[in-house]
Amino acid sequence: MNRINIVIAGARGRMGREAVQLVQRTDSYQLAAVVDYKNDGGLLSDFEGFAGIDVPVYTDIGNCLQQIEADVLIDLTTPEFGMLHTKTALEHGVRPVVGTTGFSKENLQELEALCREKDLGCIIAPNFAIGAILMMKFAQMAGKYFSDVEIIELHHDQKLDAPSGTAVKTAEMIADVRQAKKQGHPEEKETIQGARGAEFDGMHIHSVRLPGLIAHQQVMFGSEGQTLTIRHDSYNRASFMSGVKLAVDAIMKIDTLVYGIENILE
Repeated sequence: MNRINIVIAGARGRMGREAVQLVQRTDSYQLAAVVDYKNDGGLLSDFEGFAGIDVPVYTDIGNCLQQIEADVLIDLTTPEFGMLHTKTALEHGVRPVVGTTGFSKENLQELEALCREKDLGCIIAPNFAIGAILMMKFAQMAGKYFSDVEIIELHHDQKLDAPSGTAVKTAEMIADVRQAKKQGHPEEKETIQGARGAEFDGMHIHSVRLPGLIAHQQVMFGSEGQTLTIRHDSYNRASFMSGVKLAVDAIMKIDTLVYGIENILE
């Protein structure tokens, strides 16, 4: 069996730990190395919770990919490092599967051009939970018929970006099919700044950050005499691993940039 050699960036994070377990239990995967901000030259097994996983640790992504034979980089770090890691992987002939959010349109255009140049696939997924992907697709379907919509996304209080990448992606998908509309009363005024949330193409996005939450989103549509609410909840980070596996398997067969795993669902 030809295994897919995988490097994980952010292996000690909560998502990263789940990804390590996914790779370890999947016969067709091989964990080749990890990228971390500490313990360069050590082993992953040196860290608590990774007993017996004797793969090398690198602090520099470029140095790692120069020395390690890798097929795929799974990046689960932060927006600060996500773009650097993704570009570096492509430049070294490694296919990135990226769960980091915060990519701008300019970032995506640059990565798309690099994918074409290198003839490599890259998957950037604002959300890996299959249920969340279906929530976004159902919301897009509803957006054809409801022009009034508000998005409420709820995450743990350690999340760095607001609104979430999932909320932005949802708004983008709805905007593709929705008739543009400025919602609310034309003379509406916020008596406390930010009360109506962020605005995207006339839609409003609200971000909630509280301990105890993981990743949750509801999309509320309204029209005369009726409302429609579509909601998804992730109660643990294992819920994202089915999408990570789907992306790793798919990326070996594509040679372009894919933004959102809804684009690789059959």
